[in-house]
Amino acid sequence: MIKNFSRSLESLLGAEYTSAVCRARAALTGESEQALVKLAQEPVEFYPDPFAARQEILMEQVGRQLCPPAQAVSAEPGAPTDSFAAAQHYAPAPLSALGCFRLGEDGRLYFAGKSEHYHIPLGHGFPGYALLDKARALGIPNATHNNTRGYITRLLERRLIAAANGRPMDEPLPQTLLQARQPGVLNRVLNLETGSLAVEAALKMMLSRFDTLDGSAPAYADRIPVFLVMADNDGGVTAGYHGTTVLAQMLRGLWPSLAEKCKDALRVESVAINDPESFRSAIERWNTPPYKTAGFCHELIMMNYSGTRLDQAYLTGAYRLCRETDTPVLCDEIQSSAWYDTLFLFRKYGLQPDFVSIGKGFPGGLYPASRLLVSGAFDCLSQFGALVTNGQEELASLAYLVTMEFVSHNGAHIEAVGKTYHDALRQLAARHPALCSGAEGDGHMSALCFHQVPDAAAFAARMNREFCVDISAQTYKANCRPVALTKLPLLVTEPMVGKLIAWMEQCLSEMEG
Repeated sequence: MIKNFSRSLESLLGAEYTSAVCRARAALTGESEQALVKLAQEPVEFYPDPFAARQEILMEQVGRQLCPPAQAVSAEPGAPTDSFAAAQHYAPAPLSALGCFRLGEDGRLYFAGKSEHYHIPLGHGFPGYALLDKARALGIPNATHNNTRGYITRLLERRLIAAANGRPMDEPLPQTLLQARQPGVLNRVLNLETGSLAVEAALKMMLSRFDTLDGSAPAYADRIPVFLVMADNDGGVTAGYHGTTVLAQMLRGLWPSLAEKCKDALRVESVAINDPESFRSAIERWNTPPYKTAGFCHELIMMNYSGTRLDQAYLTGAYRLCRETDTPVLCDEIQSSAWYDTLFLFRKYGLQPDFVSIGKGFPGGLYPASRLLVSGAFDCLSQFGALVTNGQEELASLAYLVTMEFVSHNGAHIEAVGKTYHDALRQLAARHPALCSGAEGDGHMSALCFHQVPDAAAFAARMNREFCVDISAQTYKANCRPVALTKLPLLVTEPMVGKLIAWMEQCLSEMEG
């Protein structure tokens, strides 16, 4: 059961800060400081009963025509590129949304089965985000300079480091942790705008040990850097997804001609999924001169490769070899962060990465706001060598804190419902063996696996068109297990999961004839 609780800006951010904000606002506008203090102290319910009840009611209405189609609205094509125009679907485009649901331009109610591409763990219009409206009313700005990081952003940095190290988020961090420079001890935060830029910052820090921006001698000046990434089923490098910058795309096999020409300066090599011997062999080969492993980059659940989950034992062994060979590790949690009771999935694995990229879910779809958690051992770039855009946004940081507060109070619910959903998906696949081969992923991030690509595509299309459930078929990579991907909002309850599984069951049964 989802727990409701209340927070005010004062209780979330501290009385000293909110008092200073109220004094500053009163000085700027002439408003009553007393009235502003009252606003800062007003509690906001995070999951009030009417909102919770409405979620259950709307789940029963998914697929229904709740409003007339907005045909004049859908007649506006915009000015997209050709690829975006070809991919556009006007019917489910949002007119209004609440929690796990959106009302499309066709007037029908849709269930956000992929959390709007992983951006809304707490759904649309989450009541707790009303604290951001109060912050705006107090004049707390969003934008500021890279060298004037505001209090909320600084507070968030501390709480992220606390969570990453398994410490209470509301307690001071010991200086021994903050000053440590051992690999695997996360104690620095870079604030950026998108997950791609967070990954890019990590890659630059890895490369700085082979080439430097300030002219100093790098540690491995005479070596060719080699990035290790997860292999696809053909032994290539197309399985992963670490962003959309050119360098990050080269990690997954894009720009192949450029990558080939770069091999005397930089290489990308693959390691087989969940294969310890493949990893050991790669570590030995690519740490032989003239090469040196620059880093190992991985996700935990490969949502862009059939929802494949990496094994804990495999990663534990891989991390040990990386530590022995001075190979930094990037754990890419752009998609998985904020979807677990520990906030970070790597905590559940018991891993100690050197870099963790996070984003998407934490700001709840309200702002583009990513973060890179960094070990002090690799804090090696200047401010403008590491940053690529301004990420020091106060209201975006406040959205992070609201999300983290909700998850910290509802971990048991999140874990229970995630397990219920994944187990139900496995059982569903077992009941339809002619079409389905199992389930992949974990918890809310789960995929229904199919034997054939056409069946996966047909299932996803019918679920979207006939049942108004937003899921997608992953069929665009060669020799990749075809799946239907889902990522449910954390607000779903067990009855809602049951309803979703029933719709999937009906769809599969109809496909079987």
